[in-house]
Amino acid sequence: MQKFGNIEVLTGSCNLSTILDGRGGIFTWPLRVPMVEMNLIYYQPNKVRGNHYHPEFDEFYLIVEGSGALVTKDPVDGSNLVMHGSKGTCLWVPKNTSHAFHPITQATAISMISKPWDECDDPIIHEHLVPYDEQYVKYADEQGFKYSIEEKKKPKK
Repeated sequence: MQKFGNIEVLTGSCNLSTILDGRGGIFTWPLRVPMVEMNLIYYQPNKVRGNHYHPEFDEFYLIVEGSGALVTKDPVDGSNLVMHGSKGTCLWVPKNTSHAFHPITQATAISMISKPWDECDDPIIHEHLVPYDEQYVKYADEQGFKYSIEEKKKPKK
């Protein structure tokens, strides 16, 4: 098992017969907890997503196209850890684990979560692992939110 901070990097396995039959291959990653929602995420180069943690659910994350830098915090000293992620990189991000993805190329990922997003009181707690670019900061200021349009949808407490 390879660890990246508190995140586990999962290794896919393949039944060789799915390659030898000439049709391609089937690769499998075991999930540690039941998943109830799946999201398809598109990334543009140098447009950071993440910079948060999820207090109410675990997340499995599989990059299906492209590459970028995955960022999390070192659980011992709080410093940023960075690793390269590309097609086939699969991560298990336990709840309360900070993470961000800074794409180098256009990228696509599948995110699977263990609790439906809309059933969460606080699905995301934002952090500053990777700075947002100036264009995003300007857009967020104009729209009246700091991190995500989701802030505008939440009722004020």
